[in-house]
Amino acid sequence: MILAIINILEIHDSYTRGHSENVARISSLLAKEMGYSNAEIRNIEWAGLVHDIGKILISKRILNKKGVLTAEEYEEIKKHSIWGYEVLVNSEELKEVALYVRHHHERWDGKGYPDSLQGQQIPEVARIIALADSWDTMRSDRVYRKKLSREIAIQELIDNRGKQFDPEIVDTALKLIEKGILQ
Repeated sequence: MILAIINILEIHDSYTRGHSENVARISSLLAKEMGYSNAEIRNIEWAGLVHDIGKILISKRILNKKGVLTAEEYEEIKKHSIWGYEVLVNSEELKEVALYVRHHHERWDGKGYPDSLQGQQIPEVARIIALADSWDTMRSDRVYRKKLSREIAIQELIDNRGKQFDPEIVDTALKLIEKGILQ
């Protein structure tokens, strides 16, 4: 069922196809390096695959806009994490994944959305997905900009360590980049 919904989302938003798979892969690499079990990593991969599932309810016009979003459009985009949570939370086997989806845009400093959680209040898996999501976004071409170079993306991680991102997860990502595991 969830795979069918992901396929619908990929038709609705063509960028999401590779992005969701990349976020799942990057999240699992981070989780493995952080010592998660194989069963936990499978759950984290699912969360990465469905993290943007709420975008299915956002207008294609907004998702594919080439220019800067208006304040109203940005508020609409921000709703996707709550909508994704609502799609998943009533499924017994996806309740935990639903929480990760809801909180993948929270920031370590509390300036994220939808609940303005900060630090350890944010589920660790949501913090992993947040970094994986941002890394893939920075390293991919988007309708509104070209991908960032590896060096600039690394600097973004460093600059946002302890602000947007959990410092320990940034350190883990930097270790994977240094080893050549994360591109």
